[in-house]
Amino acid sequence: MSFCTAINCMDGRVQLPVIKFLQDRFGAEYVDSVTEAGPVRYFAGCDDKATLQSILARVEISVGQHGSSCIAACSHAGCAGNPADDATQQQQLGEAVTFIKDNYPKTEVIGLWIDSDWQVHEMY
Repeated sequence: MSFCTAINCMDGRVQLPVIKFLQDRFGAEYVDSVTEAGPVRYFAGCDDKATLQSILARVEISVGQHGSSCIAACSHAGCAGNPADDATQQQQLGEAVTFIKDNYPKTEVIGLWIDSDWQVHEMY
């Protein structure tokens, strides 16, 4: 069995496009979903450390117990949980990728931007 991990928004519109992208990109059989409303903001200076720790605890299960080979941080246009403009969200996405890489140096980490047409773009 092969796994990838998606740190993704809880918005149901982004779930399937991200899962499909990760399965195609990494040949993953399964994608563990760690969902939170606007998750990249928690990696980019948000004061809510409890939510950040919760996200990381769930990622640790995916990597440590399922042997996930990749972690994808995800953000998307029109996010209700992170109502920042696209440029700000994409900057936060880059910060999230850097943070996750620092914490999981042996795991491939990428950043995915989902546009307003629900198309997935690998940005980092």
